[in-house]
Amino acid sequence: MQETRFIVGTPYRVPLEARERRFVVGAAARPLPLAAVAAAFALIHLALVAPGLGLGWDETVYVSQVSPQAPPAFFSAPRARGITYLVAPLTALTTSTEALRVYLAVLAGCGLFLALWVWRRLLPTAVLAVAGGLFASLWVTMFYAGHAMPNLWVAYGALASAGCLLRAARDPRDHWALTGMGAAVAFAALMRPSDAVWLALALAVAALVMPRTRRRGLLVVVVAAGVILGCAEWVIEAYVHYGGLTARLRRASEIQGHLGWYFAVDDHVRALGGRALCRPCDVPWRHPASALWFFALPLLVAGGVWAAGRARRRAPIVLATMVGLALAAPYLFTVGYAAPRFLLPAYALLALPVAQCLVRVCGPAVRWRRTAVGIVTVALVGHLAIQYVVVDRMADRVRRNTADLTRITAELRAQGVRPPCVVSGEEAIRVAFRTGCASRQAGGHDGSITPRALAATALRQPVAVLVSEGRRPPAYAREWRLHPLPDLGRRTGLRAYLSGERPTDAQRSLPGDGRGDTGGWPRPRW
Repeated sequence: MQETRFIVGTPYRVPLEARERRFVVGAAARPLPLAAVAAAFALIHLALVAPGLGLGWDETVYVSQVSPQAPPAFFSAPRARGITYLVAPLTALTTSTEALRVYLAVLAGCGLFLALWVWRRLLPTAVLAVAGGLFASLWVTMFYAGHAMPNLWVAYGALASAGCLLRAARDPRDHWALTGMGAAVAFAALMRPSDAVWLALALAVAALVMPRTRRRGLLVVVVAAGVILGCAEWVIEAYVHYGGLTARLRRASEIQGHLGWYFAVDDHVRALGGRALCRPCDVPWRHPASALWFFALPLLVAGGVWAAGRARRRAPIVLATMVGLALAAPYLFTVGYAAPRFLLPAYALLALPVAQCLVRVCGPAVRWRRTAVGIVTVALVGHLAIQYVVVDRMADRVRRNTADLTRITAELRAQGVRPPCVVSGEEAIRVAFRTGCASRQAGGHDGSITPRALAATALRQPVAVLVSEGRRPPAYAREWRLHPLPDLGRRTGLRAYLSGERPTDAQRSLPGDGRGDTGGWPRPRW
């Protein structure tokens, strides 16, 4: 007995046993709409967001590990080196921040396409395209598309691994799905081990409880192998540099404010107004409109699960929903502060049920289709307008900050702070990287040098200590010469305490690129 099914209008005969391959939803999704969404995502970021953006504080830490521009910055216990490996090929060729933005934006577009393409046999083209567009349109996604930060890449790994799990569970012959699942989990673990552990737990539970799942044990083993492989570098580094895995985990918890039970949902709501980091998040809630979509998200996800049941594709949508919630829970209830980028993996997965809901509401089977389409269109236009305003405000703030850092770098170079040199104090990491200096702190999370050692270093090379106006400099720098700097967008100015003699006019005009090249001129006397 046979039945007729259709792919792009062409009938073909399928044996009855093919019904066992329940993951197939009619024809496979077409690549062109997904490619268009991914390309638009990358191009819009490059056109509207990326121009003029300098490296942020966290980005500088990651990039400095492989960039020849300056010595590596302090690498704290919670960080993983996945994003550093991702940018290494570009930094080996150039130190241009603009080139880095283009490189990462192109990769981000490709990553979005591949993560959605994994689901091509599970969900229709319309659902995948709408999901990709919704995820890409969030200001947090658009802002971080070209940033050297790991969260977006964890989102791609989580989205791809969930799709591969369902495909491998339903079709024993889909060996690529099994391999892809392990690779995607390992990729997410390389980027951010803590997120990958929650991802692996969610996938393992799904493999064990999903109905009509084959090779449950093998799926769990592959997931475990992926997370172990991806976390291996982080664990080895824990024993080499941090005194063991337990010590590194303890130190990571301390740096993140001691993980525990917190209710941080309201923190994330306030952060959606355009804050990259809300710590402590005791700021007023000044932009309620920016969080409207966040409040609508649970209702739309529930609607998507219901609509998926009606369309007989419940398994993919339920899986995406459960894994997305599992990735969101740690940041909503165990971390005592908020950063919108933390929830990017959850948003990527929850975009699928939301898209399923919207496609169902606007589908031909709806009685009041025109009214529904009109309401959805107005809501989406308003949503996009709000997201654009927020991301534009964020980008503008970073551009002003970048201009201030450029002026600070020029002032320090004019005062003779050139490689080899050391910068300490406030904003030391970003300023040091731009001037080609090493960043060293005598306290805090870094603590990579003692005050006495820093004072001794000042006898051999230029040292600059940056202090906000109104604060006292450290004891070893109080007799150093004082030089005012641009305020870096703060209400109070920034001051530099500089070791050594004041440079002459000839030394101020030394040529060079800030990385140690002085064009053959003698260095200032230190």
